Amino acid sequence: MQTLLLTSAVLLFSLLPFAPPAYSQSIDTKLLGEMRWRNVGPFRGGRTRAVSGVPTQPNVFYIGAVNGGVWKTTDFGRTWTPIFDREATGSIGALEVAPSDPNVIYVASGEGLHRPDLSVGDGIYKSTDGGATWTHLGLRDGQQISQMAIDPHGPNRLFVAVAGHPYGPNPERGIYRSTDGGQTFEKVLYKDENIGAGDVKIDPSDPNIVYATLWEAREGPWENGEFNGMNGGVFKSTDGGQTWHPLAGGLPNGIVQAYVAIARSDPKGSSPRLRPRARLNFIVPPTEGTRGQSRPRTRAPETVSAAAIYPCP
Repeated sequence: MQTLLLTSAVLLFSLLPFAPPAYSQSIDTKLLGEMRWRNVGPFRGGRTRAVSGVPTQPNVFYIGAVNGGVWKTTDFGRTWTPIFDREATGSIGALEVAPSDPNVIYVASGEGLHRPDLSVGDGIYKSTDGGATWTHLGLRDGQQISQMAIDPHGPNRLFVAVAGHPYGPNPERGIYRSTDGGQTFEKVLYKDENIGAGDVKIDPSDPNIVYATLWEAREGPWENGEFNGMNGGVFKSTDGGQTWHPLAGGLPNGIVQAYVAIARSDPKGSSPRLRPRARLNFIVPPTEGTRGQSRPRTRAPETVSAAAIYPCP
């Protein structure tokens, strides 16, 4: 009996919680002051259409994410600071630093690409202090702005390529020009409410020469429903945007979307290039009785089916 009682007492004692002796620990708070937050994921940053450096400041760069605002680095890209968080939109389609004044920055909102998932913007913004503060200028109903070009000789003259509403027609699309720093905008190249602008470039050796592209495109109300037409094209102005004429000689027929690049080393020679987008282009015939249904796609005749580079006429 005594053995049984002794065994029960040992088992009961073994089941009791064991509390080790407590020791006071002191932490040097100076060590906590040296701790910094770091990103451990996810590492996918999303799409970025807008990026610009500053030739006179090789350590400064700006990037604009399609739905992440504008970021700036002053240490060659080692660290980045968000400088657009107080504005009404975070969707960025274009960003340009004035060549004649690096403190002047124009930001165009709305990513300017047709894709199944996109975000729209609310027009043009301008900073005159290197991105510290911003002012909203206009073109609010453009929703999607693809590109901008600033006169290399003055920050107040610029061209804007407005793509327009991605899911429907609207008149605020095409190429716009401002000569007063964005206080007012004048539509200088336009076809109709279904054709927007895709790109615009100013000849660095002659700001009266401007190249632009128009793009007829529409997003459908369902996933991957994208329709393109051939009523856009590539255009050139030699009088500062007053008049435009389409470029044709040597270029393929049926261009749907195109980008323009001008070689700064030889803008007057054979260096300017037009690069149609690498894709198969399709149009949808306007057949009756198919509203709300997936209609068969017809390949547009003589359209570009692969990437190519063409000398600019």
